[in-house]
Amino acid sequence: MDKTEKRICWYSSLLIALLVSSPRLLALRENGIVAHYWRFNLAELILQVALNLFFCYLLFHLNLHRNNTFFNYRSQKRYIIALFLNLVLVLTCCIFAGAIQHRLFLSHQLPQIYWSGYISRYFLSGMLAAIIIKIVLLLRESKQKDSENEQLKTAYLEAELELLKEQLNPHFLFNSLSTLSGVVREDPVKAQHFINHLSKIFRYALTQSGGQMATIEEELKMVRSYEQLLIMRFEDAFKLNINVNGKFLGEKIPHLSLQPLVENAAKHNSVTLSSPLAVQIFIEDSMLVISNNLQVLANPESGTGIGLVNLASRYRILMQQELLIEKTTENFIIKLPLKL
Repeated sequence: MDKTEKRICWYSSLLIALLVSSPRLLALRENGIVAHYWRFNLAELILQVALNLFFCYLLFHLNLHRNNTFFNYRSQKRYIIALFLNLVLVLTCCIFAGAIQHRLFLSHQLPQIYWSGYISRYFLSGMLAAIIIKIVLLLRESKQKDSENEQLKTAYLEAELELLKEQLNPHFLFNSLSTLSGVVREDPVKAQHFINHLSKIFRYALTQSGGQMATIEEELKMVRSYEQLLIMRFEDAFKLNINVNGKFLGEKIPHLSLQPLVENAAKHNSVTLSSPLAVQIFIEDSMLVISNNLQVLANPESGTGIGLVNLASRYRILMQQELLIEKTTENFIIKLPLKL
């Protein structure tokens, strides 16, 4: 039993003991019916309540504590044996408590009346305790199901995140290799530099793979490495401007958030010296904004469309928020809400 269940058992035991012993208070009325059979004695009433309280808590302890025989029989659905043991316990405690009370306080009642009243009181206490035991078991079962559901939900989210990240890395690798094949044909020396920067990017992706979140500072370092790959490819036709206040660098966002957005900007827009592609990353209204001028290609590259969808799904799971997408005639803007 946990602490809450123990408190429930103690309070319930006290309540039952007081409830079944309360008729004795009627003996305070001198002309009452009860006064003809029992003389009010405060010490005897306290003893009776104490014995009944101990009996009720013993019932709770034996039926709710996981290491006890009573609980084990109930768990094994051997209900008849569990019921028999409880009946034996009720009778044993009833006889024991009744004998103690009778010895300490000589009763003027007839033995038949005295023992019938005692047995009735203990069986009533047992039935009330059984009801509370059932309630505690139902609460325990409900709590266990909630815990299992939470574990299943957590496992599902972790599996979904891992699946999304597995989708993302091949997507990035495919595009990088496509770019590398073009650079190799044009300039083998530049291709070596391309490979060096590409290795830095994958090193970051692999070293961070154990966590789902990364700081903005870490993500920007990766974007700077990716910027070098795009500069090798487009030279002066690609511009990246990062303007993020230092106080926001420690804020966390989903791992691999920024690079796919910069990659999409380079992939889906025309990039020429006459019309360079300008990507800006900055903070606005507690949101990380990634904006690029819109220069839609007449014949865009074919792609799987995973990058942005992947980020939106991971952002929804990890941040419980939706990223915002705005498209005008001049700019394509994505805003990532931050948890401040």
